[in-house]
Amino acid sequence: MVERFAPAPLKSTYLPKLVSGAWAGAMALTEAHAGTDLGLLRTRAEPQPDGTLRVTGSKIFITGGDHEAAENIVHLVLVRLPDAPPGVRGISLALVPKYLPDAEGRPGARNGLSAGALEHKMGIHASPTCVMNYDGATGWLIGEPHRGLAVMFTMMNTERLFVGLQGLGIAEAAYQGAARYARDRLQGRAPLAAAEAQGPQPILGHPDVRRMLLTIRGFTGAARALALWMAMEMEKTARHPDPAERAASEGLIALLTPVIKASFTDLGFEATVLAQQVFGGHGYVREWGMEQLVRDARIAQIYEGTNGVQAMDLVTRKIGMEEGRLPFRFFALIRSSIEAGAAIPGAADYTAPLAAALERLEAATERLQARAGDPVEAGAAAAEYLRFLALVALGWMWLRMALHALSLGGAALPRHRDHLAVAQFFLRRLLPQCVALDLAIAEGAAPLLALREEAY
Repeated sequence: MVERFAPAPLKSTYLPKLVSGAWAGAMALTEAHAGTDLGLLRTRAEPQPDGTLRVTGSKIFITGGDHEAAENIVHLVLVRLPDAPPGVRGISLALVPKYLPDAEGRPGARNGLSAGALEHKMGIHASPTCVMNYDGATGWLIGEPHRGLAVMFTMMNTERLFVGLQGLGIAEAAYQGAARYARDRLQGRAPLAAAEAQGPQPILGHPDVRRMLLTIRGFTGAARALALWMAMEMEKTARHPDPAERAASEGLIALLTPVIKASFTDLGFEATVLAQQVFGGHGYVREWGMEQLVRDARIAQIYEGTNGVQAMDLVTRKIGMEEGRLPFRFFALIRSSIEAGAAIPGAADYTAPLAAALERLEAATERLQARAGDPVEAGAAAAEYLRFLALVALGWMWLRMALHALSLGGAALPRHRDHLAVAQFFLRRLLPQCVALDLAIAEGAAPLLALREEAY
């Protein structure tokens, strides 16, 4: 945001220190009465004769709001100017440092901001999440007046992808711990143990333990591939010489940003719970580390826009982009991989399940687009539709990996055999969840509206 929207003097002062890590950053959006509905925020910014702003108000849930791990902390604060129109159209963005830079650009006088409290959280205890008070703090406008929300979303959309990667990363950590435990923990005689095995056997020999581990690995393997694919699309938007190609990639990124944020964090949290279950009672006590992963993963479903908000963004905005053609451009990429499998021996076992799920997804998308004018119907279908699209996207990644392994001989290398095995599990045991999601979407909003409001 600073690089794209700040005036040159602010860039020269702040960018080198932010990029080097000498100075830290914090984004200050939420207020006690204004969470998702940022149009309600009240923090004021009064223009001063010297061109600065005088910022007054309070924010909550500010990650890294105050600490001593950096020389300075640069707050980017959503504010209202005196002439601001109501709602989100009246939001501006101010840069407010903890310490005002001196003439040499070093941290100087303390600015008028302070941490009013630390939030006592379920997890991420190492993160100082603060209530921040701005008491006439000096700040500078970033971007145009009353255009602060658009500027903030320059960072917010990228942050949503990074938060999705948090879900993926913590799932991988949980998997590694649980797989190691399942190999080492000896309990009873496992159904999959060798006939000649004597004494207690590793719990990895139990089908249900393998189901839990494969469910996690089915997510992490495909999610890592999808994240890399998205990174390549982001490279195209930044560097491809053809404007049409850049625009096409921008559309795909817009479509999949809420999908990656929500599905990676939902599935990431579910992965930590499964990994904890592999440990049994040991997973519930602190010394083994699994309970911390469960607690820490939970926040990723909430911050940077709750996953319900991501789902609403997907069904009310993203699937209607490009006059409704955007999702079908993405589906065409999946279909091209399915069609490519026709020339590869053994690929039908992988292409058939994905082709069936894709056909259902295309039909569900058309139904939702037809209901685009009804916010109740869109809201009722949003969460299921996002999970549906995510499963198909992850299945596409497993298909691409499977086709690559098959084209190289399939069983030639152990890692190729492993990829094919996990791909089979995902496509045949996890992807069928799409059937239930499709049926739920088809029911529409009526089952959600049947219970009278007074009965809740």
